[in-house]
Amino acid sequence: MADKFLWWKHGIIYQIYPRSFLDTGLDGIGDLQGIRQKLDYLKDLGVDGLWLSPINPSPDKDFGYDVADYNGIDPKFGDMATFDLLLEEAHQRGIHIIMDLVLNHTSDQHPWFLESASSRDNPYHDWYIWRDPAPGGGFPNNWTSIFSGPAWKFNEARGQYFYHMFTPEQPDLNWRNPKVREAMLAVFKFWLDRGVDGFRLDVFNAYYKHPELADNPVKPSIHLRPFDRTEHINDVSQPEMIPLVRDIRSLLDQYPERYVVGETFLADSAQARTYIGEDRLHAGFDYGFTHAPFSAKGFGKAVQYWDALHGEEAWPNYFFNNHDTKRSATRFAAGEDDARLKVLLTLQLAVRGTPYLYYGEEIGMRDIPVKRSELQDPVGKTYWPLPVGRDGCRSPMQWNAETYAGFSKVQPWLPVHRNYPVRNVATQERDPQSLLHFYKELIKLRRVTPALHAGTMLLPEVENPALLLIERHYGAQQALVVLNFSRKQQVHLLPYPDNETWSMVFSGLGDVRPALKGNVLWIPPYGTVILTRETGEQPAD
Repeated sequence: MADKFLWWKHGIIYQIYPRSFLDTGLDGIGDLQGIRQKLDYLKDLGVDGLWLSPINPSPDKDFGYDVADYNGIDPKFGDMATFDLLLEEAHQRGIHIIMDLVLNHTSDQHPWFLESASSRDNPYHDWYIWRDPAPGGGFPNNWTSIFSGPAWKFNEARGQYFYHMFTPEQPDLNWRNPKVREAMLAVFKFWLDRGVDGFRLDVFNAYYKHPELADNPVKPSIHLRPFDRTEHINDVSQPEMIPLVRDIRSLLDQYPERYVVGETFLADSAQARTYIGEDRLHAGFDYGFTHAPFSAKGFGKAVQYWDALHGEEAWPNYFFNNHDTKRSATRFAAGEDDARLKVLLTLQLAVRGTPYLYYGEEIGMRDIPVKRSELQDPVGKTYWPLPVGRDGCRSPMQWNAETYAGFSKVQPWLPVHRNYPVRNVATQERDPQSLLHFYKELIKLRRVTPALHAGTMLLPEVENPALLLIERHYGAQQALVVLNFSRKQQVHLLPYPDNETWSMVFSGLGDVRPALKGNVLWIPPYGTVILTRETGEQPAD
C-alpha cells in the first residue's frame, strides 16, 4: 500500500507574490480577494500548497519584508475576515496555506521599535540591537548592510546606534532577549490556531548574532559591494539557532500536518542541511537550481549533491524561481521559445523532493525590463545601474490579453511585460500544446505515480553528455525519466532486457514525439520522456 499522500512532501507548492497576482481593489496592487478568485485555477493546475509572500501590515520599504504588525493583515491586501475566507475556501479545495514570517527584523514603524527607540529605560529598550558608538566615535563594528553601506544607524534620542542587516527601516531584533523569543513563538501559535498550515521563515539563520558583535574578518580580494568585503561569520548562523529550530518544530508538531521551511541566508548547502531534520525544520532552500548551467551535467551535479546531503532521513525541495531571483525563462529560454522550460519542469517534477513553483512560471513569464524611473525595489535603487534589482521577476500576473493583462483595470504598481497579448493564461488554456498544458499534464501524472512523488532516486551514469536520466523506485513500480538538454535528436539504449515491458506514460506535447522500439529510445530536441514498469517486487508495508 502506498504511503499517505502528504501535501508538503509529495505535493507541489506554489509561491504567490500577492501584490502581483490579481487586483480586485482597483488600486494597482494584488490582494487576497484576487487570490480567492483564482483558487479554482490553482486547483486545476494541481498545486497542494500556496506560499504567500508577506501579507502583514507594512510601510513597504521592502515590500512586506518590513513588518509593522505580526498578527494583522495589511489593508491593501484585505482584512482578517477575507484571510479567513481564503483559508477556508483553499482548504475546501485541498489547498494548504503557507505564510511568510519575517522574524529577523521588523519595520521601524513597529510599535516595539518606536518604544525601543524612545529611550534607554523603557520596557522594549533591549528588544533590538543597540550599541554605543565606538571609542572615539563611529560605528560599533565593521558590519555592513546587504542593501547599502554600514549596518548601523544613529538614533539621537538614545545616543546609540541600532543594527540593520537590510534597509535602515528594517532594524534587527535582539533574539538573545528571552522576551523577544517568547513573543516570536507566540506569533507562530497565533497563526497556527487560526488554521494556517505552514510557514516560510525569511533569513531565519540570521536571527542570532555573535554575543559580542565581533568584527567580521576582512576578505583580501577586491569586491564592488562593501557587504562582500567581509566574511559573514559573526552576523549569521550562530549556534543558538539549533535549539530555536527545535522549539519551533516542537510547537508545530502539536498541530496535525503543519510544515516549516527556512530560507538559509549566506550559508552553503551543507550548512543549510544542518537546520533540517525530524526535530528541526521540515525543509530548507538551496539555490543550486538557480546557479546551475543549462546542461545535463550541471543539473545532475546539483541534484546529486543536494539529495545526498539529505540522505534517507530528510526530504529535499527544488525551485528555479522566486521573488529574489531572475525567472528561469529569462535565464534559460531562447526568446519566446519554451522548449527548455519543459525540460526544466520535467526535471523538477521527476527528482525526489518537493517542487516549488513561482506564480507565472507555468506560462513562462519573463522578467520585465525596468527603467530607473520605474524602480521599486530598494536593492535596485541602491545599486543602479547594476542589474541587481528584483523588480523584473515581480511583474503582474498575465491572465489574458486585456489591458494590463487582466491583472487590474488600472495601472499596476509595476509594468506588465510587453509580451502579455500572446503570453497569458487564457491563450495557453486554449492551446493544447502550450506550456500551461504541459504543466497540468505532468503534475497530474506525478500525482498518480507513487514512484515519481514518493520513490527513492538514482541518477544512472550515461555516456551521452546531452542526456540526464532519473530513475525512481516505489515498491513494484519503477519510473525512468530521460531528458534531452540539446537541440538535436538523441538516441539512448535502455540498459534492460528486451523482454521487460515499459510503458511510455509521458512524451511531451509537441508535434515531434519520442519513440521506443525494443530497448532503443529516440528523444527529440529538448525532449522529455517518462517510462514506467512493474518490476515484480512488492511495496513495503
